[in-house]
Amino acid sequence: MTVICALGEIGLANLLIVDDDPAVQATIRIVLERAGHSVVVAGDGRKGLAIFEAGDFDLLVLDIFMPGMDGLETMKLIHQRQPQTPILVISGRPISWDASTAPDFLKIATKLGAISGLPKPFRPLELLAAVAGCLEAARPSAPAVPSGNMPGRGESDR
Repeated sequence: MTVICALGEIGLANLLIVDDDPAVQATIRIVLERAGHSVVVAGDGRKGLAIFEAGDFDLLVLDIFMPGMDGLETMKLIHQRQPQTPILVISGRPISWDASTAPDFLKIATKLGAISGLPKPFRPLELLAAVAGCLEAARPSAPAVPSGNMPGRGESDR
């Protein structure tokens, strides 16, 4: 399966999950820990920022709508401190909103620097694929191999 292969190639990551819904926190934690990742959770943007500053995280999974400091403000502050940290934003659409006229906050967040956005509710494989994609996007590119030194090429191929 592609998701498992992608996670295996990337290796295990240290992830910070920031979401105000304890059920969402628990679900994400279980899915990602079962995939072998190390997961720390925070219930709001302020706590998430404090934990982020005290730790070393490979990826931040960040809810957009939270009381107090929302996800967009949290993302802004994280990027000011460590702009290279990849962020996956997650969000559900409030029931009262009109989907045809409401702004797409996931798209807005990606324009502001998030690697990707994932709408709630999501399936475990969608979460794993999004995490793998963000980790892969944040990896430094492999150095280019000069054309004369291509691996696997013998003298007769030159």
